[in-house]
Amino acid sequence: MKELKEDAILQRAIQSLRIESKAISDIIDYLDKESFLKAVEVLSSCPKIITCASGSSGIAAKKFAHSLCCIERNAQFLSPAEAIHGGMGCMKKGDAVVMVSRGGKTAELLPIIEVCNKKEVILIGITENLDAPLAKNSQIVVPMKIEKESDGLNVMATASFVATIAIFDAMLASIMETTGYSLEQFALIHPGGAVGSRLNG
Repeated sequence: MKELKEDAILQRAIQSLRIESKAISDIIDYLDKESFLKAVEVLSSCPKIITCASGSSGIAAKKFAHSLCCIERNAQFLSPAEAIHGGMGCMKKGDAVVMVSRGGKTAELLPIIEVCNKKEVILIGITENLDAPLAKNSQIVVPMKIEKESDGLNVMATASFVATIAIFDAMLASIMETTGYSLEQFALIHPGGAVGSRLNG
């Protein structure tokens, strides 16, 4: 009986890995190349980048902001809660706001979307719902498509989370290519840890 239970547990784990692997590989097939290149162009040259999202998407957005700083792009994560209490003062005309919402109509983001347009920042929306407010009010829309989440209930941000991270990492790699970011630049700003020791040893 115990072996049967362990088999079921392992099968669930393997299924999760397969679903998430497919969620990443599927991006290559549905990637909107024109929108992606526009987003990369803006993120490679704008004065400032603000990333914004809620929940698991917010965690992905926070990681993207950090990664952008690591390639010397002026970036910060703005939580939706702080945004609507004065935090949007960091946005200036010509800046870029990268906003993520799978459904494209997250309630906390709607007032932020409105202010983005009023302040004339470049709103880059990453969403699955092209009919939602985020897509309709973004200057650049990078679509994402998730067949299903990898948990058994199909409710947790699992496959959608790793797909969001993969899209952001693809943007990061493309921005580095566009700006010609060098290993010497990275070594200067990353003196810590094993990476810092290897680059500056």
